[in-house]
Amino acid sequence: MARQDAVRCVRLFLCALNVLFWLMSACILGVAAWIRDSLNAVLTLTAHTRLEEAAVLTFAPVVHPVLVVVCCFLLMVAMLGVCGTLRCDLVMLSWYFGSLLVILCVELASALWTYEQPHVQRSDMISLKFRMSNFGLRQHQWLTHTWNTFQTEFECCGVIYFTDWLEMTEREWPPDSCCSYQYPGCARRAHQHDLSDLHQEGCGPKLLSFIRSSALLQLLRFLGVAMGVAQILAMALTLMLLWTLHYGRKWPKEQQCLPAPPGGGPPAEHHLHMEPVS
Repeated sequence: MARQDAVRCVRLFLCALNVLFWLMSACILGVAAWIRDSLNAVLTLTAHTRLEEAAVLTFAPVVHPVLVVVCCFLLMVAMLGVCGTLRCDLVMLSWYFGSLLVILCVELASALWTYEQPHVQRSDMISLKFRMSNFGLRQHQWLTHTWNTFQTEFECCGVIYFTDWLEMTEREWPPDSCCSYQYPGCARRAHQHDLSDLHQEGCGPKLLSFIRSSALLQLLRFLGVAMGVAQILAMALTLMLLWTLHYGRKWPKEQQCLPAPPGGGPPAEHHLHMEPVS
């Protein structure tokens, strides 16, 4: 009776862990998609610079298709684990354990890659200024859109300061995306009357901060560590359940193979002969 209760607890706990895998995988996919939007803007602005190499080195394992494949695969593996646990199927549970082991190895490799610190310096931001000269050109509309999106999202202007736009382009005032409250002509009005209406911080420091210590990247790392711990626990419980089911099925067969004593009594190896005490 105690053994059956223990097996029931292991099965319930294993099912709960698989439901947790579904939730964590969905969260990781959502955060990775959110990071991808900002990363695309960063890679566009930093093309052919050391900052682009640093961004790829830091975020490639996070938004790489391998991560998406692993999370989608984990969703199917969790379903396999639930079915194997409910049915007490040794083959399905064995496949479940092996799949979790492969996924854990891939996650460890990705974690080691993302924790490698990129070698970038503040002087690398100067190279971004040379990409500002193409702003507003018809053949570089994608770059213009990226600058406006990045300055609006990160609340910055220029590379070091908003005067970079006046220095590197023929513009007399920054783009309207530099305004705290955007409307057509807001940058011209702010430049002529009140500079406080413009974002005072450059996009270079914001970009370096995004590459080195993005909050979303830290969130993904936390989710990855939590999922890894849950996977190790699920693997341990799966081994325990496999061992219990295997020997639970083997024991009755061994009982049937034991020779029975004459008279239909219990098996010979389990019959205790008590000598009378004189």
